[in-house]
Amino acid sequence: MTKYIITLVGVLLVGCYTKKDSSLPPFKQAVSIHFDESLKPFYHGVASGDPLPDRVIIWTRVTPDDSVSAVPVKWEVAEDENFSSVYQSDTTSASALRDYTVKVDVDALKPDHVYYYRFTALGKTSIVGRTKTAPVAAKDSLKFAIASCANWEFGYFSAYDKIADQPTLDAVLHLGDYIYEYGIGRYGDTTLGRINIPPHEIVSLQDYRTRYSLYRLDKGLRRVHQLHPFIAIWDDHEIANNSTVTGAQNHQPEEGDYEKRKAAAKQTYYEWMPIRESKELYRSFSFGPLADVIMLDERLAGRDPEITDINNPSLKSNERSMLGTTQLKWFENTLQSSRATWKVIGNQVIFSDVFIKDIYPKLERNLDSWDGFPSEKKKLVDFIRANKIQDIIITSGDTHASWAFEAAVDITKNYEPFAVEFGVTSISSGNLDERKSADTVKIMEQALLKRNPHIKYNNHRDHGYLLLTLYPTQTKAEWYFMETLKQPVSNQILGKKFIVTKGSNRLKEQ
Repeated sequence: MTKYIITLVGVLLVGCYTKKDSSLPPFKQAVSIHFDESLKPFYHGVASGDPLPDRVIIWTRVTPDDSVSAVPVKWEVAEDENFSSVYQSDTTSASALRDYTVKVDVDALKPDHVYYYRFTALGKTSIVGRTKTAPVAAKDSLKFAIASCANWEFGYFSAYDKIADQPTLDAVLHLGDYIYEYGIGRYGDTTLGRINIPPHEIVSLQDYRTRYSLYRLDKGLRRVHQLHPFIAIWDDHEIANNSTVTGAQNHQPEEGDYEKRKAAAKQTYYEWMPIRESKELYRSFSFGPLADVIMLDERLAGRDPEITDINNPSLKSNERSMLGTTQLKWFENTLQSSRATWKVIGNQVIFSDVFIKDIYPKLERNLDSWDGFPSEKKKLVDFIRANKIQDIIITSGDTHASWAFEAAVDITKNYEPFAVEFGVTSISSGNLDERKSADTVKIMEQALLKRNPHIKYNNHRDHGYLLLTLYPTQTKAEWYFMETLKQPVSNQILGKKFIVTKGSNRLKEQ
C-alpha cells in the first residue's frame, strides 16, 4: 500500500510538471523543471569518449525552444581552455531525428594530449569540455575510473561528481546500467524528490530519450562527462532487467514487441552516449605498451536466456553462450594478440566463481553472472592458461558491491588464479545496506569471505567508484565511497586499496 501511495504521489507530481510545460514540445516537457537556465540551450552539457591516439568523440545536445527539423551547430577544439588558438573547428547540425544530439569524431589529433572543446548554437556557447587522446609511446602510469549502476531515484550522483574532481584521467570506464528503466517507486527512494520521468516504465523511443535526458541533468553526471572521456558499455537496464538477445525478465507481452523495444533502447544509447557507432558495441582500445582496454557486450551480442535453476542440466551445456560465437572468437584473438603489459577487461557481470548462499540463503550461485554460463567460462579460462596470457585485470559492475578477487574457477585451498578481478559498487543503485542493517551486512560479508578464499575483499554497503592506476610493474586498485547520496554534494572516503604485481595474479592489501 505504501509503494502504491508513493507511486501515486509521484505520478501526480510528474503530471503537474507536464501540465505546467504543456506548451513545450515533447523533448522539453517534464524534464525542463531540472534545467539550469544559465546553460541554455546546452542544458545537458558536453561529453567526450572513445579516445584513440589521433581522435576522440565529442558530444552535446541542443534543446531548442520549438520543434524544428535541425539546428546549425559550430564546434571548436583547442589546446587551451581559453581557445586562444583554435586547433580545429567546423559546423554540423542537431537534428530532431537524433533527438537534437550532436556527435563529432574529431581526427588529426596528437596522441596522449589534453584538448578542450565547445559548441555554439542559437547564439549561445556551451560550457567548455576537457578530453584526452590515448598514448602511443610508453607511459609511467595510466589512470582509469571505473563506474557502474546509477539510479536516479536512489540518490544524487555524488560519485560522478568526485570522479570529475580527479586530475586528468585517461578514461572513465562505464560498465553499464547507466540508466534504469523502471517507473516511479519501483526501485528507488522517492522521498528524495528525485522522481522518474516519464513516470511509467520506459518502452518507446521517446520514453528512453526522456529518461536519458533526465539523468544527464544531474550535476555530477554532467561534470564528469565534461572533464573526462568515457569508454562505455551497456548492461541490462539500458534495455530492461536481465535482458538477452531474445528477451528480458522485465519485458512482458503486453509491453509490445521486444525487438522494437530493444531497437529503441539501442538507438537512444547511441544518440546520447559519446561513443563511436558500429554494428557491435564490443571493441578494444590501445593505451600504448602499458595497457589494452577490451570492452565486452554481455547482453545483446550473443547472450542466451538465463537459466534460473542451478539443478537444470542445460545450465552446463556447451551450447550456452554469454558472448556469442563471433564475440567469443574476437575476444580470444584480441587477448592473444595483445602485447600490452596489462589487459583491462570491461566486463559487466562477475566472472569469478562465487558461492553466495551466505548472503542470499535461497541461492547457491548468481546465475545472471558468468556463473550462469559455466561451460563458456571454462573455455575462456582454458584458453588463457593454454596461451599463457598474463596480467589480465577484469573489471566488473552489476552487483552494487565492491569486490577484490584472485580470479579462479576451481575454488580450493590451493587454488591457482589466472587473473585478478575488481568489482565496482554502484554510483547510487540500492545495495544490501538499503534493506538490512550495516552490522548484519558486515556479518554476511565475513561469511562470504570464509566460504570463498579467493575473495580478498567485499563490501555490500557503500556506494562510489573504483580508481585503477596502472604502472609497468604493478597495478593499484582504490575504492572510494560516498558519505551520503541524500544530498547533492558529498564527501568521499578511501575505503580500501590493493595492489597486484606484474606476473603474480595475487592481491596485496595496502
